[in-house]
Amino acid sequence: MESASVSELKKSPSGYFRKVKSGEEILLTDRGHPFAKIVPLRRDEADEGTNMAKLEAAGLARVGKGFQADFWEQKGPADPEGAVRTALIEERDER
Repeated sequence: MESASVSELKKSPSGYFRKVKSGEEILLTDRGHPFAKIVPLRRDEADEGTNMAKLEAAGLARVGKGFQADFWEQKGPADPEGAVRTALIEERDER
């Protein structure tokens, strides 16, 4: 857990908030003594009362599990003839 003084937090709040959004906790200190902690909300706390949460509760939608680190390393679908690329080029040429 990272710690930050009040003056550090005032200098660069967006940097610390970005860290909290990514799941980190920040311990706030005043003259070297901890007095508060900034923690990210749990998913159920953050989504509570939103339209998406209501749709999910009604069984009409399913919320994703968030970004998966290996997403970009996964292989795409096989297209040995290059049909998708050909269709994309044709669509661009039509414009």
